Order: sequence, then structure tokens, then C-alpha cells
Amino acid sequence: EVHLVESGGGVVQAGGSLRLSCVASGFTFGDYAIAWFRQSPGKEREGISGVSNIDGYTYYDDSVKGRFTISVDNVKSTVYLQMNSLQPGDTAAYYCAARRGPLRVSEHWYDDWGQGTQVSVSS
Repeated sequence: EVHLVESGGGVVQAGGSLRLSCVASGFTFGDYAIAWFRQSPGKEREGISGVSNIDGYTYYDDSVKGRFTISVDNVKSTVYLQMNSLQPGDTAAYYCAARRGPLRVSEHWYDDWGQGTQVSVSS
């Protein structure tokens, strides 16, 4: 059974940084793509970054490109999202999701999700 646990959220001031973690278990980590999504109240969930553990391909949405960095620790089966230069517009619940196969951007490709971690950025 796929199990994903996010952590690392919190409250920061604009310009600050956070590092989110997504610890995966219950599946062959190297066969999967892991993506990060976020959702703020009243808005649709959006995919912001992802990584393929098959070929190392990474994806960043334009809204986070240059500020967020995704990385993988295969020993710990953990995907990190380093978030720098945070802005109030980054305030949202952040989720990681996993799918077997190639990385996809749309949430509709993902069946397995973590419980989410809240990020709040004050101005």
C-alpha cells in the first residue's frame, strides 16, 4: 500500500524559506514519479513541481521556477521541496502525490496522496 507523509510546513515571513519533505513507503520508490501540489482556499489544486525517479526528469511550474527546488534521497525514499523567497501567494496546503510511471503534471494522473502540510507566508 502506497503511503506518503508530508512535513515541514509552517508560518514564515515573506522572503523566508521552508523545506517540505515527502516520505514514501509501501512501493518501489524507483518506479514512481512524485509530484508536489498545492491548494489554497477557493482555488483549484495546482501542480507546482515533480520528479521522475525513473529518469530524474524534474518539472517546475512557472510560478515557482527559480525559487523552489525538488530533490530526492533514494536511501530514505524521500522527496524534498526546498522553497525560497516565499511570498504570500505561496500560502496553501501542500501535498505530495505518487504515480507509477512517467511524471505527469495534472492531478488526475495521481491516485495516491499524502495528508498535506500547511504553508502560510505573512507579508
